[in-house]
Amino acid sequence: MPEVLLNGVQVRFPFEPYGVQTTYMTKVIECLQNGTNGILESPTGTGKTLCLLCSSLAWLETTKAKFSAMRQESSSAPASLSMQLAGAVGQSWQDVRMVPPKIIYSSRTHSQLSQAISELKRTTYKYMKVSVVGSRDQMCVHPEVSKETNNNSKVYMCQMRVKAKTCHYYNQVDNKKDDSELRKDILDIEDLVKMGKKRAFCPYYMSRELKRDSDIIFMPYNYLLDPKTRKAHGVELEGNIVIFDEAHNVEKMCEEAASHQFTSTDLALCIDEVTQVMKKIQENHDASDAAAAVADSSQDLPDFLANDLYTLKALFLELEKAIDSIPLPADGSGSSHSGDYMFEILEKADITPNKKTVIVELLEKLIQYLTVNSSSPFQRKGAGLQKFLDLIYIVYSKDCFSLEQMQSVKRSYKVHVSIEEPKKKGGQQDVWHVPKPVSSKSGRVISYWCFHPGFGMQSLVEQGAKCVILTSGTLSPLDSFASELQVPFPVQLENPHIIKRHQVWAGVVCHGPDGMNLNSSFKNRSDPRYKRSLGQTIVNLARVIPDGLLVFFPSYTVMKDCQEDWQTSGVWSRLSEIKPIFVEPKTKDEFQTAMQEYYEKIKDPAFMGACFMAVCRGKVSEGLDFADCNGRAVIITGLPYPPFKDPRVVLKQKYLEEARTRRKHGLTGQAWYNLEASRAVNQAVGRVIRHKDDFGAIVLCDSRFASTHFKGQLSSWIRPHIMNYNKFGPVIREITQFFKQAQILLPCSKGEKKCAPARTIKHEESNPSRSYPVTAHGLESISSRSVNSQNTSKHSMEHQNTVDSPLETISDLNYPPSEETKKDVRNASESIFTLLEQEVKVKPKEITFSAPPPPLPDYLSIKMNSKRRKIKLVPRIGIPGEGSEGVSEHVLRPPNPETSVSSGSDKVDKHSKLCQPTELEGNKMKNASEKEEEKKRKLKATGAYIMEVKAAVSKEKYAVFSSAIKEYKNRSDFKKLLNVIPTIFSNDPAQQALMKKFQHFLKPEDREKFEAFVADTSQT
Repeated sequence: MPEVLLNGVQVRFPFEPYGVQTTYMTKVIECLQNGTNGILESPTGTGKTLCLLCSSLAWLETTKAKFSAMRQESSSAPASLSMQLAGAVGQSWQDVRMVPPKIIYSSRTHSQLSQAISELKRTTYKYMKVSVVGSRDQMCVHPEVSKETNNNSKVYMCQMRVKAKTCHYYNQVDNKKDDSELRKDILDIEDLVKMGKKRAFCPYYMSRELKRDSDIIFMPYNYLLDPKTRKAHGVELEGNIVIFDEAHNVEKMCEEAASHQFTSTDLALCIDEVTQVMKKIQENHDASDAAAAVADSSQDLPDFLANDLYTLKALFLELEKAIDSIPLPADGSGSSHSGDYMFEILEKADITPNKKTVIVELLEKLIQYLTVNSSSPFQRKGAGLQKFLDLIYIVYSKDCFSLEQMQSVKRSYKVHVSIEEPKKKGGQQDVWHVPKPVSSKSGRVISYWCFHPGFGMQSLVEQGAKCVILTSGTLSPLDSFASELQVPFPVQLENPHIIKRHQVWAGVVCHGPDGMNLNSSFKNRSDPRYKRSLGQTIVNLARVIPDGLLVFFPSYTVMKDCQEDWQTSGVWSRLSEIKPIFVEPKTKDEFQTAMQEYYEKIKDPAFMGACFMAVCRGKVSEGLDFADCNGRAVIITGLPYPPFKDPRVVLKQKYLEEARTRRKHGLTGQAWYNLEASRAVNQAVGRVIRHKDDFGAIVLCDSRFASTHFKGQLSSWIRPHIMNYNKFGPVIREITQFFKQAQILLPCSKGEKKCAPARTIKHEESNPSRSYPVTAHGLESISSRSVNSQNTSKHSMEHQNTVDSPLETISDLNYPPSEETKKDVRNASESIFTLLEQEVKVKPKEITFSAPPPPLPDYLSIKMNSKRRKIKLVPRIGIPGEGSEGVSEHVLRPPNPETSVSSGSDKVDKHSKLCQPTELEGNKMKNASEKEEEKKRKLKATGAYIMEVKAAVSKEKYAVFSSAIKEYKNRSDFKKLLNVIPTIFSNDPAQQALMKKFQHFLKPEDREKFEAFVADTSQT
């Protein structure tokens, strides 16, 4: 396995890393060695997760060796080794505790963590100790507890059994935590649950035991950002490394973890639940038979006093009065206040920071009591009390509140009080609706919103995390991302993509087929003419886009409006005739079913792919892999701005303006509003290009995308490809040509339609890029080598340019044929390319372009034996201008089409004559020698034409030219050839002359047709 030396750390990588991968790993190691934070962006398909794991674990491996050496006596370890290890680890770690740090690897979802664990299993670092942190909802195997649907109730039911030691699975954890099977292989959540059921131990508590001595711990990043969850799972940050993968949502998660909503309905539920407990206690107390009363209540004896309940109920009633007395505008828009307003509301009910501990303990006891004593799933189990408990945890997140802390809350939070609307059945509420007027009986919604994501991120730093690394494929622009978090990130990286220009088409379509301006602004999106034009645009694009098509809308409301209009106007039926249509559902089960059916239609040869209509920021735009045929194009129908009337959006902009005025720098409210749209677009377009051999189109169907300002907010790898189109015709022509060329340049990707959308492949498959983006198996055939750290980036980038596309290597006549090419020569019919590779390279200075080449030999029509081709070794005949370096004594010659060998005995005779020529053989060789000059002249003319084409067209077009000849040679598809050749040569007279000369490559029966085609083309 190749090793690369990066900043003094030997990193074992599954294959030769590309330049972008080397750069990425270098930045990761820089963060780890210096103990500094980093923001690293690397596009989807560049092997980001694999690089992150290999580089961080390689550094940890070196660090553990250093700590091991430090534990030994100084005399037992050579000084040179100690100095070398210290240099590789970094000087900032010299004074840390004598325990190596742990790596806490977090991602957004458990499915993404499972993908990361799968990547780790493919590396040499899979021997390291690994643990995965999950919830009871995922890991509980107790027959009764696991049936509970409410997560909070499940927690309390588990805690009661653990405390009473009545859970058999928990009781077995201590006995089986040292079982060698637990460390034999890397176990994800599913594996641990299976083993727990088989060996009768609790997977949840076993994962906590495994975490104690693990080298790397996997967990969702809300477990890190939520202080309560972090404490519940015993996550220790001091001295450890924290990595956030897929970190484009970290800002929002930081704000969400520190925010809360509490309604009048929740408060009324709290009062009812306390009253229910009071009645239960009173019933037990008033029992006529004291002994029976004791017996009945022995199992659920409360751990609190009746006076505690009276006090708590009085507190809730006072809070209800305080909330109801908050004045609201008559128009129902709600009122907004600074963050400290929440303290004022709670203080009216005598809820203060110094009473936090007492209130929290009482609430937890009540919730536990309600959970344990509930005999029916329909009985209350403390849901209201749990919401109030969460509110207390968030508002009084610090154990001691200083004046500085209060000021920080005042600046970072906003309190919004609004009318509590009745919940709508069957879907989410529309944030664009007009609020109803306030009535005296209306309930209230208290929204306590955090608008400073750094508020949550700073807590990680305060907990002593030595290094925080944020990484994703869509973080741009990095400066604004870092400024919002308000945590220093000295190390930053914005990596380019590893794909080439011919693998992506990106354009802004400003007008539809009818000339209508495509603009999905709030004022324009309801115009029927706009919706019809957008529908016609998608229908026309669907005709020329192969396989899977993803269409993203700004919101569910816009998607629903367009769907209804298109079903009425007939656009929907026309589109469904081209591709079956799927619409993103809102429920999890329906979504999984829709995705499975979509994949099946993609694989079905009876259909031209399928179309999936989805929403930016929805399920389809996050975390799903639409590699190869599953997603050949993404259409963005509009800018997905947040609802500008949403109180949370308005207050966020207000907060940013206040912060900018105070700090004299930072994002404006409008800049943040624009960034929200661009980041959602970046995430959606990232669904298409998923690995180095993938290709696809990005179609931005909104004229506002054409602005320079918005383009600057897109990911750096997309920007160079974007073109503006004011007319619709050129869009269709270019996309058609793009896919024709892409399917020739990357033919292996076409075969994916026959394959299931699986994430893993076998090593022996011909196209290894079908699994995770740029995995280890993609380049395992390349020989291993050691890389010097000073030359790694340059060497890797050169390596990328020479081996990324096999077609480029084969078609470039300046390079000698590879071993794979030589094998193909032995098993395929001859062409001018293989002849040139076998013969002498024609030096450019010997070529004259003034005279047209004579007619070329019809190599394509040579008939070869269908079973095996006869190769004949002949002595090399002196050729003027031939260099001797690197040339063998014999060369491969194509068999003479005039002669054939049919019998086995003839083959033996031929072999004998090669060893000891007879007189007849000598005469044949003499005749061959006399014909050699004529053959060389024709071959030289062929080489002249090839070199002339290579000098006249771009590298990409030359690759298409090379592939077109090979496709024609193998399949004799003349119609397909006619579609490709005109795309290579421009209307320039010189290039048109070159195109006419191409007839010499054709079979005799096709030359006349080609001449007629060229004549028609020149007339038009």
